[in-house]
Amino acid sequence: MTTTVAALSVPEAGKPFETVDLERRDLKPNDVRIKIRYAGICHSDIHQARDEWGGGIFPMTPGHEIIGTVEETGSDVTAHAVGDTVGVGCFVDSCLDCDACRDGEEQFCSRGVVQTYSAKDYDGAITYGGYSEQVVVRDHFAVKIPDGVDLAATTPLLCAGITTYAPLVRHGVTEGTRVGVIGMGGLGHVAVKIAAALGADVTVLSRTDAKKDDGLEFGAKAYVATEEKGALRKLRGSFDVILNTVGAAVPLDQYLGLLDRGGRMVNLGAPTESLEMGAFSLLSFRRALEGSMVGGLPQTQEMLDFCAEHGITATVEVIDADQVGEYYDKVVDGKVRYRAVIDVASIAR
Repeated sequence: MTTTVAALSVPEAGKPFETVDLERRDLKPNDVRIKIRYAGICHSDIHQARDEWGGGIFPMTPGHEIIGTVEETGSDVTAHAVGDTVGVGCFVDSCLDCDACRDGEEQFCSRGVVQTYSAKDYDGAITYGGYSEQVVVRDHFAVKIPDGVDLAATTPLLCAGITTYAPLVRHGVTEGTRVGVIGMGGLGHVAVKIAAALGADVTVLSRTDAKKDDGLEFGAKAYVATEEKGALRKLRGSFDVILNTVGAAVPLDQYLGLLDRGGRMVNLGAPTESLEMGAFSLLSFRRALEGSMVGGLPQTQEMLDFCAEHGITATVEVIDADQVGEYYDKVVDGKVRYRAVIDVASIAR
């Protein structure tokens, strides 16, 4: 038996969204059924729906930033109860037994973590994401949403929040750490807020000064328009940590030069083109470049609790289902301030 719900679906790569009937499975003993209230639009949804990374499974229902209410629980579920407000991020299952899973880094599961959409579950079933009325997931992969938060504005934290929080905490960002944030879009604006709450001296590195007032309001102490002549040269050796949040290739050699001795750049964006740099950009001053991909479930819960404690949410535009195609283009054009969130009640069956 399955449950039929309304969802937004892309029939083929790059095609417009359609409203369809989607089948959600009956509950296994460790499953929860969630009535979705909000689903965020991540740039990776756009890459997937347009098959820009390749390997997309169509028809596709995107969405891995999900907040909703538990409607039903499996017989073995103890961590969640009907009526709880929960969130689901980028994953819906993993083996929970390998070294990575036991360390709370399910994203690196040796068996292969099951993505929230456009993936195959361990039983071969295709996963479908949050642009739908319901989702059914293993209970371990639903996190508790703190009381009293703005649910729509908290929804993007299930991806953008943990993606930026994880490397900041991993590298010990604290009072006085000098942090640069390249780009101030969906990821970048959350990075600024979290880094500032950790006590860092945050500098936004954005192409123009169009978002300067927002950046300073979000907690940055400085804002640099990188297209201005000589702007980057003045910042050489200025940072301990740089987060690169943009989804296009940037001149890595120039940005690596902004790191002080032993500094580290963390790449969070996933451009379709290759990233290139010279070896001496790393050898000089013992600089490092690394990648980082979201975080595990324990750290995701930690991030949500931290953000609730510090009053941090994404800055969002809440939209209806019939605006999703339009907002995909707006995200790509950098015209969303700063994250779009779908009011799932607007998806008409």
